[in-house]
Amino acid sequence: MDKTSRIPGFHKLSRLERMDKIGLSDAQKKAVEEGLSLEQAEHMIENVIGFVKTPLGIATNFIVNGRDCLVPMATEEPSVVAAASNAAKIARELGGFKANASRPVMRGLIQLMDVDPKKAGDIIAERKSEIIELANRQDKILVERGGGATDVTTRALSTGRGPMLLVYLMVDVRDAMGANAVNTMCEAVSKYLAGETGGRPCLRIISNYATERLVSASAIFGRDELGGPRAVESILDACELAASDVYRAATHNKGIMNGIDAVTAATGNDFRAVEAGAHAYASRSGRYMPLTSYRKDKDGNLIGELELPLAVGIVGGATRTNPAAQAALSIMGVKTANELSEIIASVGLAQNLAALKALATEGIQKGHMRLHAQNIAITAGASGGEAERIAAQMVEEGKITVERARQLLGK
Repeated sequence: MDKTSRIPGFHKLSRLERMDKIGLSDAQKKAVEEGLSLEQAEHMIENVIGFVKTPLGIATNFIVNGRDCLVPMATEEPSVVAAASNAAKIARELGGFKANASRPVMRGLIQLMDVDPKKAGDIIAERKSEIIELANRQDKILVERGGGATDVTTRALSTGRGPMLLVYLMVDVRDAMGANAVNTMCEAVSKYLAGETGGRPCLRIISNYATERLVSASAIFGRDELGGPRAVESILDACELAASDVYRAATHNKGIMNGIDAVTAATGNDFRAVEAGAHAYASRSGRYMPLTSYRKDKDGNLIGELELPLAVGIVGGATRTNPAAQAALSIMGVKTANELSEIIASVGLAQNLAALKALATEGIQKGHMRLHAQNIAITAGASGGEAERIAAQMVEEGKITVERARQLLGK
């Protein structure tokens, strides 16, 4: 996309004006408004009866690797989209986000039982080339696009159920998330392994702990835009708490995932898989730790960094089935899965910085409660400008409840 993501007053526009502003076609407008049809939904999951819809918003101000990017975010939580946009605006002043994704390699697991792990491991090592060739015969299109199985390793385990051998099949999945391709390869390879080792295959499935598929993002947030030197120090203090206390670390990382999950869901990807991998990565040292880190530069600005496994795709699955997901990818203008993961990681960093800034300065409730109050007013039966006026009064009073909203509505 060649247009700028810096759109002052975007939140003040009507919904239709926002769609026109970001250049959606009539087909894309229909896709984001209507999403899936019931017929499409019937083919996605079982026992379909309808939908639970999630609002789709646009985060503005993002520059990722030198490119302006509007970011679709699917979330029901107030202030998430606004917070990401505000943090991106701060980062924009000093160049935006720099992000880098590694090669999109996923790990398949094949569990072999009833074997001597040492002997079976030696056999598999000798047959590595045959195993890789067999795996790649399962997805010739993936191989033609430069992907496919690349390696096979083993790990002997001593467990409460006795010895077992774990076989890892490494697969470059290119622009897919990879679950279908990897699982199909594991199924085929497991039959071969059973014949060669005499073992009994048990589990054959992809791992969502995608440690070979890491993405990192970084940005410089200006000291003055954050609120001055004291605000920077307070943010660093808050980060140190997350590194020292698991109760804070869990909420710290939840804030990151607010952004990551929202973009992942908007593009039809599996945010549950991403969550599982992220939290496992946060625990890789044996302690659950924050996924971000911050430090000051020589000018007192704040440098933020994020690293995590991020397995997302732009082909296959719900990404292709859901027209709203296709529209979301088009809005971002991404051409590869790696590019998508770099944007998602940048949003995660922005979301975390926004939460830390709010916590360390004005408190998390101030901005959040303004939006929450509108939800409370709507719950009480208000609508449109009426809901906004009631919400504003409840915030001013510091009393945000359905009961109070009903009282104000009655007046």
